[in-house]
Amino acid sequence: MTGKAIYFQLRILLVVLYILLNACMNAFAQNGSKSNTRYNIVFICIDDLRPELGCYGSKYIQSPNIDALASHSVLFKKHFVTVPTCGPSRASLLSGMRPRTTVELSNDVLELKLKANVPRPIPESFVHHLRNQGYYTVGIGKISHSPDGYIYKYQEPKGKNRELPNSWDEMLLDPGKWTTGWNAFFGYSNGSNRNDLNGQVKPYERSDVSDEGYPDGLTALLAEKKLKELAGRKQPFFLGVGFFKPHLPFNAPKKYWDMYDESKIDLSPSPGIPLNINQASLHQSGEFNNNYKLGDEKASLTVPLSDAYSRRLRHAYFAAISYVDAQVGKVLRTLTDLGLEKNTIVVLWGDHGWHLGDARVWGKHTLSEWALRSPLIIKTPGNRKGAVCDKVVSSIDIYPTLMELCSIKLPYKAEGRSLAGLLKDPGDKSWNNNAFSYFNKGISVRTARYRLTKYYRQESPVIELYDHETDPYENINIASAQPGIVKNLKFVLEKGNTGLYNKGEGSPRE
Repeated sequence: MTGKAIYFQLRILLVVLYILLNACMNAFAQNGSKSNTRYNIVFICIDDLRPELGCYGSKYIQSPNIDALASHSVLFKKHFVTVPTCGPSRASLLSGMRPRTTVELSNDVLELKLKANVPRPIPESFVHHLRNQGYYTVGIGKISHSPDGYIYKYQEPKGKNRELPNSWDEMLLDPGKWTTGWNAFFGYSNGSNRNDLNGQVKPYERSDVSDEGYPDGLTALLAEKKLKELAGRKQPFFLGVGFFKPHLPFNAPKKYWDMYDESKIDLSPSPGIPLNINQASLHQSGEFNNNYKLGDEKASLTVPLSDAYSRRLRHAYFAAISYVDAQVGKVLRTLTDLGLEKNTIVVLWGDHGWHLGDARVWGKHTLSEWALRSPLIIKTPGNRKGAVCDKVVSSIDIYPTLMELCSIKLPYKAEGRSLAGLLKDPGDKSWNNNAFSYFNKGISVRTARYRLTKYYRQESPVIELYDHETDPYENINIASAQPGIVKNLKFVLEKGNTGLYNKGEGSPRE
């Protein structure tokens, strides 16, 4: 073979090697990019929001922005929180775990654990885990229990210690004229607040102000600004946005009140105390009565509020929903305008429900459907058509869901189950329909058809059973009439018994 021939063969070999090497490098880059691509996450928390929205079938509610989100998302129709009060519900969400001690039923659970140096799961929250995995994490408003994420009492200056000391790169709130987070949380349009006025306020306010005349409008503005900053970063981000309304006081700008005709607002479909229960399962609406002393009437289990006042309060709550819906819309529009929605998971979550006179209660803090059921809407990149999932799911399922969607390994065995499969197939027949909740010395399990609750107390009866196929508003406890169903469901309920209630806290008498 001549030298010329050898030269050409070498050139051909070099060209082939170059093509192969280039192909390998491209494949490596693509694979590496795919495995390293992490979706951004926008997590919207809404306080005291029951699933009374247009997308949940409430035609009388004006919630166009959340409804639009749902039209491109999976809406979970039967989502339940683990604890029907703010702090513990959020702590459970953030950890993916159910409560095991009575401290974990307190609104101050994160503060108490921090002060007592109680070991937490490592990392302390799914936000912390995302941060450890390279995410830039920003919280705005109420994500844990405190309205700005810092530990301090209602009438104290803003504290220096965070409830979640390791989770946030930035923890923000614009308290505006209210000066602190807690004052803003209970704020009225003139800059006053429930705390400084010692509860000498009404439980609602209708003021002719702009959206920024109440704190949630400022939170929306701050979220828009932060999204624009995050869009320029070269790393994935988690943005948590915590809105205050419709938490008491039911305050909203006048234009949102004007969306409703108060005379046409329906009253509760469950106005009386459920049959065959002990009133110990309910409460006397203490938050509503004691902290809003200028209300027209006092709520009680003995005498229901008048129809006129009940309609006014429901009107106020609905106006607060429409107000917060408008703020959600601002955040979502900014996400779209920046082109971020193509690579961003959006979660909208309510921390628990709320009784609007249902079972004569005005508030949360019960193991009923009214207090435990809340909205959960999840949008993943590429979703163009919405779907409704009728499976029973829990707030603790959100942690493993986000980790799977972002291809991140769980740092420990969470008790929740990933919803990623249901996002692909909302009708998945293999899904195990149950969600456990805890409060008031009781454990409750919701299945596809029933709710069974067992109380560890002296007052009888301690077992309650509701058939949601025939009694969706839990008006009749049928436990004594259906011992077979109770017996079967007790085995399910015991699977959620974390040891929270021991024998010393009350022996159930069935």
